[in-house]
Amino acid sequence: MIYVDADACPVKAEAERVATRRGVPISFVSNGGLRPSANPLVQMVYVAEGADEADKWIAARATRGDVVVTADVPLAARCVASGAQVLRHDGEAFTQANIGMVLATRDLMADLRAADPFRTGGGKPFTKADRSRFLDSLERAVARASKEAPS
Repeated sequence: MIYVDADACPVKAEAERVATRRGVPISFVSNGGLRPSANPLVQMVYVAEGADEADKWIAARATRGDVVVTADVPLAARCVASGAQVLRHDGEAFTQANIGMVLATRDLMADLRAADPFRTGGGKPFTKADRSRFLDSLERAVARASKEAPS
C-alpha cells in the first residue's frame, strides 16, 4: 500500500503513475478538496477537518511493507518507527538512520523562526529534478516495501 499525505502534495500524479505501473493500491488522504480518481487502485480518504487528522489516519495504518509520501516530519517519524518506507516529495527518504537528526533540525528551525518574527523567505522551489528524483525514489521504495511486506 502507498499512503500519500495529499494536502499540498505536488507529486500526486506521479505517485498514482507508479502505483498503477506496480499494481499497488494507493490512498490519498486529505481534509477534502481532491478530485476523485477513476483508477481502481486509488482510494480517496477524506478525514475530518482539523490539525493532523490526515497524519493520524496514515500513522494508524502504515506498517512494514507500506510506503508513505509526506513532507510532515513528525508523521514521517511515526511511520519510520512502524517500519514503513517514507519519502519526501523531492524523493529524499526518511530512515531510522536520519529521522532523529531531521526532527532535531525541524525543531531548531522552528525555534529560530519564532525568535525572529521578521524573518522572511520560505522553502526552495519544487523543480523538475525534484519530481524526477521522487519518481525514482518511489519506484525503489515500492520495490523494497514489497520485499518486506508480511506474507
